[in-house]
Amino acid sequence: MKKIGLTGGIGSGKSIICNILKIMGYPVFNSDDQAKLLMTTNNAVIQQIKNLFGEEAYIENTLNRPYLASKVFYDEKLKLALNKIVHPAVRAAFDEWAILQKKPLVFNEAAILYETGAYKTFDYTVLVTAPEEIRIARVTSRDKTTIEEVEQRMKNQWKDEVKIEMASYVINNDDTTLVTPQVIAMLKYFESAI
Repeated sequence: MKKIGLTGGIGSGKSIICNILKIMGYPVFNSDDQAKLLMTTNNAVIQQIKNLFGEEAYIENTLNRPYLASKVFYDEKLKLALNKIVHPAVRAAFDEWAILQKKPLVFNEAAILYETGAYKTFDYTVLVTAPEEIRIARVTSRDKTTIEEVEQRMKNQWKDEVKIEMASYVINNDDTTLVTPQVIAMLKYFESAI
């Protein structure tokens, strides 16, 4: 089995590629969804978050997202500390999940695969790219947010030019190039390497 990390900047269309993979029968693990789940169900993670942010990090066993966001948004050290709690738990959950899969290729969708160094734990990585203006338009429409808020979130991610150099495979999701043929070509590429 080959483990493949799939990433891309906010609004690049990672979810579209993952949905195509799922329809084609490939297992896809979503790191963001798993992180949210672990932050509300994993007692060790919950306790570490409370130790870092105080009891107000949770309200009646529910993660106090606005409170946490207000703390980490302007404090890089706190954000890194939170990531050091959550990312290893997500990585362990992926490894446990991957063992149960029956396909020769399994995918892990993660927003900041390169930024965290997690890309080193995969056999291959896939980068989904799209022009910045398209990404901004997608996110402002999807999340009903402002351009400035999207640009701020983009600042937390590396530029595509940096990530392309590190990627095993790149999929262009620019709204003019068909993505399904690119996914099929990617699968053939990785399956030929098994």
